[in-house]
Amino acid sequence: MKDFAPSPEDLPPPTVSEARLLSVLDTAADGIIVIDEHARILIFNKACETMFGLSATEAVGQNVKIVMPTEYARDHDAYVGSYIRTGVKKIIGIGREVQGRHADGTIFPLELSVGEAATPDGRQFIGILRDLRPRKESEQRLADLQSELVHLARVSAIDEMGAAIAHELNQPLTALMLYLQAIRRAHSRGVDIVAVLGDILDKAAGEAERAGHIIQRMRQFVEKRDPERLVRRLDPLIDEAIDLTLLGQRHRIRIDRRQGENLPPVSVDPVQIQQIVVNLVRNAIEAAAGAGEPAIQIRTRASEGGVVLEVQDNGPGIAPEALPKLFEAFASSKRRGMGLGLAISRTIAQNHGGDLLVDPGGNGKGACFSLVLPAAAVADEIG
Repeated sequence: MKDFAPSPEDLPPPTVSEARLLSVLDTAADGIIVIDEHARILIFNKACETMFGLSATEAVGQNVKIVMPTEYARDHDAYVGSYIRTGVKKIIGIGREVQGRHADGTIFPLELSVGEAATPDGRQFIGILRDLRPRKESEQRLADLQSELVHLARVSAIDEMGAAIAHELNQPLTALMLYLQAIRRAHSRGVDIVAVLGDILDKAAGEAERAGHIIQRMRQFVEKRDPERLVRRLDPLIDEAIDLTLLGQRHRIRIDRRQGENLPPVSVDPVQIQQIVVNLVRNAIEAAAGAGEPAIQIRTRASEGGVVLEVQDNGPGIAPEALPKLFEAFASSKRRGMGLGLAISRTIAQNHGGDLLVDPGGNGKGACFSLVLPAAAVADEIG
C-alpha cells in the first residue's frame, strides 16, 4: 500500500497537551520543523512560515524537500533512508550551515541542528533552523568597515610622511628640470649639442623614472582595493616597505637589517603586511630619535610553524602607564595622526592568523615589536 500525505483536515484535532506544545513552538524565535521517517512535515511553526514564505497549512503533510534547494532535495530522501537502515549519523546531533529555499525561489543560508525522537507513531526528526542572513549581512558590513579603516590608516600614514615624500620627489624633478634647462641654454647659444645630447637625455630619463617609481610605490600603498591573500616570501615585502618608510627621512639613523635563513613562505595580503612594517619602522625611528646614536634593528627569523619579524629601537622603551592602551585605536600621544597605526597593525596580524606582540624594554633597552605570521600551507604555491 502506497504512503500518502494526509491533508491537515484529515488529521485528528490536537489534545490539550498537544495544543500547548504547538503554542510553545509557535512562540519560538527559531524555525522548528518536525518530520517523520518518510520526510513528511508534521510540524511547521510560525518562525518557519516567516522564514520560508509558506503557511503551516501548505507545508504540513508535504515532503520537507519543498523548503530545500534542488541539490539538497535530490539527496535528502536517500540520506534519511540510509540512516534508518544503517544507523550511521551524518548531521543528527550536530549543527551545520545549509541552505533553504523560500517560496519565491530565493536561496538563503541557514544554521540547522537535527535531533531524533522515538514516538508511538514511529521515529521523528526535529530540525531547528536559524536564518543566517542578518548575521551574514552584519559580518559583511563589519568586514567592509574594517577594510575601510585599514585603508584610512594607510592614507593617514602617507599624510604624516607627506613633507618627507615631497622632499624626496623634489630631488629627481629638480634634476630633470636642470638637465632640460642645460639643453635649452646650449641650444640658444648655438652650441652643437649633438655630442652631449644623448648623455643628458639619458640622465633626465633616469631622474624621471626615479620620480615615477616613488609615485608608483605610494599609489600601490594607498590605493583602495579588496584584500587578497598571496603566498610570498616575507623579506622582499619588508625591504620594499623599509624603502618606502625611509623616503626623504630626515632622522640620522642606522638601520641594522638581518634576514633569517630558510624562512617558509607566508600567505598574506602584501600591502597590508607592508602597512604593518611601515608603522613599526616609523615608530622605531621616532622612538630612537633622541638617542645619542639612533639605531633600529629589523630582523626576520623562523619560529615554530611560522615567521617572526622583529623591529627593535634603541630608545628609552615604552612607559608602563602607556602599555595598557598601546594597541587601542585613537589612543596616540603624537601631535599628528589618528592613533590607528598599532591598533590596525595588530588587527591585520590577527586576521592573518598571527599576532603583533611587544617587549616594552626600558632600563636602557629599547622596545621590540614582533610580528608573528603562520607559514603558508605546503600545497600553496609562491606567486
